[in-house]
Amino acid sequence: MFHILVVDDDKNTRYFLKEVLELEHYTVTCASNGEEALNVFENEHIDLVIVDIMMPKINGYQFTKTLRMTNKELPILMVSAKQLPEDRKKGFLMGIDDYMSKPLDHEELILHIKALLRRAKIALDRKIVIGEVVIDYDSLTVSGHGIIQELPQKEFLLLYKLLSYPNKIFTKIQLMDEIWGVDCETGWETVTVHINRLRKRFENWEEFEIECIRGLGYKAVKKV
Repeated sequence: MFHILVVDDDKNTRYFLKEVLELEHYTVTCASNGEEALNVFENEHIDLVIVDIMMPKINGYQFTKTLRMTNKELPILMVSAKQLPEDRKKGFLMGIDDYMSKPLDHEELILHIKALLRRAKIALDRKIVIGEVVIDYDSLTVSGHGIIQELPQKEFLLLYKLLSYPNKIFTKIQLMDEIWGVDCETGWETVTVHINRLRKRFENWEEFEIECIRGLGYKAVKKV
């Protein structure tokens, strides 16, 4: 069972989040400020943090920066009534993984949390498992249907990126920058070539599919 730490100085918000999360069978610990929250880590294993910005003693930005000094992988979701781009950017610069504006929609909140926990598990295991198929980052292999395929590095990184965020559309430029690097002189047509190779390679695999979204880019869809 995942353990979530809620950090917010508003008791009504803490109560609301605790109720919503416990209905989803998460274990919940609450703290009223960043200082109190940091002390929680001395005695508890935490799988995800939900943190507000404006709090006494240690605010959300300071808390995130301090936590990131010792824990690089823990998912942090910042929630705040602040909605300006500058507020979001500062949060991400401090090390958060996601940002939601108050008032919160509880169904959307749960979707964000599930996505963050899934990505954290992928990052920890360095594997993506879809049915009987295993995509192993350390060996650059895809195992399934009784075979193990070792992919060329760029093909593997493309597949791993897309399947880490199923149903999310990535543009060719996004994929080019992330896989080949922003300074690469190769044109974005290279992405198309590699995607086509992947689609051909796994065209008969029922577990997942890479879809071309006309005028936008590509997305991976899990079928099981």
